[in-house]
Amino acid sequence: MQRFVASTLALLLAIALVTKAAVAQEATAARPNIILILVDDMGFSDLGCYGSEIPTPHIDSLAAGGIRFSQFYNTGRCCPTRTSLLTGLYSHQAGIGHMTDNQGVPSYQGYLNDRCITLGNLLQSAGYFTAHTGKWHVGSGNLARLPLQRGFDRFYGVPEGGGFYMQPRRGRNVYEGNDVIYSADKLPPADWYSTDAWTDYGLRYIDEAIAAKKPYFLYLAHNAPHFPLQASPADIARFRGKYRAGWDALRQSRHAKQKEMIPALSKTELTARDATIDAWDALDEKQKEELDLRYALYVAVMARLDDSVGRLIAGLKERKTFDNTLILYCSDNGASDEGGLYGKFGTGEPGTADSDVFIGRAWAGLSNTPFRYYKKNSHEGGISTPLIAHWPAGIQARGEWRRQVGHVIDFMPTLAEVAGATYPTQHNERMIQPMEGQSFAHTFAKEEAHPRTLFWEHEGHAAIRAPEWKLVRAGAQGKWELYRAADSRTEINDVASEHPEVVKQLTTEWQAWAKRVGAKPFAGTPMELPGKKKGKGKAKAKSVAE
Repeated sequence: MQRFVASTLALLLAIALVTKAAVAQEATAARPNIILILVDDMGFSDLGCYGSEIPTPHIDSLAAGGIRFSQFYNTGRCCPTRTSLLTGLYSHQAGIGHMTDNQGVPSYQGYLNDRCITLGNLLQSAGYFTAHTGKWHVGSGNLARLPLQRGFDRFYGVPEGGGFYMQPRRGRNVYEGNDVIYSADKLPPADWYSTDAWTDYGLRYIDEAIAAKKPYFLYLAHNAPHFPLQASPADIARFRGKYRAGWDALRQSRHAKQKEMIPALSKTELTARDATIDAWDALDEKQKEELDLRYALYVAVMARLDDSVGRLIAGLKERKTFDNTLILYCSDNGASDEGGLYGKFGTGEPGTADSDVFIGRAWAGLSNTPFRYYKKNSHEGGISTPLIAHWPAGIQARGEWRRQVGHVIDFMPTLAEVAGATYPTQHNERMIQPMEGQSFAHTFAKEEAHPRTLFWEHEGHAAIRAPEWKLVRAGAQGKWELYRAADSRTEINDVASEHPEVVKQLTTEWQAWAKRVGAKPFAGTPMELPGKKKGKGKAKAKSVAE
């Protein structure tokens, strides 16, 4: 009898263990692979699925097979956005309130501090194989600041930032792991192109994850379409002559598409052309020819980016992981007005490894349609980004829009939820700060708005978006402007003078936030603000050739 009881108990224990293992295996299998694609300096309207004439069929296919967000935000600049995206904190809290320069205070030390974790740390702890390819730009110059020491199993990319597509320039190095493999003194092969390389290595790392039988997290951070714009002659030739219609007509065209396509923008007014920019029709033929070439270069870079997304999709399908992979796509800030009012060619033949092409403010205004202002600003043109979420096994909606207000700080809680990961209170025996973001995983099933308040500060540009209002200023010297958040996304009708009590309340909230996160007052000199000319009739057509 005792032998029978012992045998029965042993059998029951074995069944329980097998069942537990099967349940654990099923739970692991149900967790999605995750690919987070971040692009650089892409405007809100630069995708076909957000109103553009730029051909982006592969990215558009993700939108058609998933969901798009119409009110998702970044921080307005590359380093702070990457910091917030990776840590789930406002960038000042993680040590990168500005860029990677150390300003001598903790919130502006210029690299990730030890009171935060990254998405790599979070997902690594949940059993994921974690890889990063592309632009890091949240700390360099010390191995402790590089991706392998911040939660990633594999790294192939540039710690110091972007600034090239074909050959590294001084101060930029391509790393594999902790080792420099390409530099200004050790050039890559002649056919090397960053957009392709980041994708190719991403697929290589996915193969490693599959071999290890682990779910994977790939943080794929492109430097495209950031200046200096470089592309092959064949890619540029595809788009020469297609932008002779000019920014005025194309802004109108994109806005008309957006009003039909994006429910949240169906009643928006298009902002006026920036007052510093001449009407397209006022330019002569030579100027139009130069400007067409500059934007054709930008579009060529965008098209190559879309091609790389197509190769990524094909690679996932070939590996049979596409259906259970959550792909997220967004930009680090709005289009940049750097390079002068009308952009510049700089040195070298346009598009080559030696060239230094910028699109400038005029074309950036097109890219940021229907909004105003640019990269660095806290107005909608600086901080609004497309967000596409695609996951066939987990998102049943196809081609739907979501109005949920979101921010890059939301990636941490969202990925924790879908991956079944637990955000810790300590890391490496140090207390870390709690997440600032909110998960948007609920939007994968249905439209369901969760009201919230968000904050911005960069170089004195600042904003607070509350459920009903947005308060924003252009530069530390700028006056606070007030807009109704829901129906004034293009920030045309400033009602600050009509609601001084709201301005006072939101200013108080913003100041309390700034003190809490360590956003010190910007100490720079007053900046020339977009939309204000220094003199009468200045910045005319001759500026086109800058």
